[in-house]
Amino acid sequence: MHSLAALLTAILLPGFSPAAPDAGGGQLLAGTFPGTERPGYVYLPPGFDRTLRYPVAYLLHGLPGDPSEYVYAIRLARFADAGIAAGTLRPFIAVIPAAGPRPQYDGEWAGPLETALVDRVVPWIDAHLPTIAAPSGRLLGGLSAGGFGAVDIALHHPDVFGTAESWSGYFRPLRDGPFRDATAATLAANDPTLLARGDAAVLRRDGLRFFLSTGPEHSHWFTPGETLAFARELRGLRLPVELRTYAVAKGDWRAQVDAGLAWALAA
Repeated sequence: MHSLAALLTAILLPGFSPAAPDAGGGQLLAGTFPGTERPGYVYLPPGFDRTLRYPVAYLLHGLPGDPSEYVYAIRLARFADAGIAAGTLRPFIAVIPAAGPRPQYDGEWAGPLETALVDRVVPWIDAHLPTIAAPSGRLLGGLSAGGFGAVDIALHHPDVFGTAESWSGYFRPLRDGPFRDATAATLAANDPTLLARGDAAVLRRDGLRFFLSTGPEHSHWFTPGETLAFARELRGLRLPVELRTYAVAKGDWRAQVDAGLAWALAA
């Protein structure tokens, strides 16, 4: 049975309702965020207190894919509950929106999806939950295509996100989704390497930091070498970056997400 606290929190977060028992102390809520077309999730930490302020981890799923990958495959709530209870993780809120109208959407976290996240989801979360409403309190991370989206969007908006994390992501705009018929200028404006080079001074000033990790190759358009090359690029630009590599395919997704959150949200 869901706790009274979870039910009361769901009432305070319009359109969201308890999605899973809070056996570990945290609360998982499901609902549709403004500007999106299908349900996503919000995770609230054990002992959630509306008089406190919490950092927020915005998590982008892979494509095609669904926000539920963070719930059932990554088991975010289990990891977060345990880390917070042990005192190794700061209590945090996680926001997991959905891309596209259906799980089969095979595009990019860019264009209208970027606009929805930055202009609608983030302000809505800040308006309804007790967040640290500053770049220092916001992490944007993603798996695979979500990793590209997280880095691309954070580079566009260092005044919104203070940490960008890519877990087995790639670092170039693919010719799909909003980039299918894009001009050369649009592609360049969404190339993380070019963005980092062009805005390095601003990024250093704003303090945007990066966590990059890579497991084995998992598709024809992703290779671990791409992550290593982008990490070298960031270091050459004197931008802070943490790099982790994973050689074993089994479980590497969960390990990367856990490591990224532990690095960014260490107590």
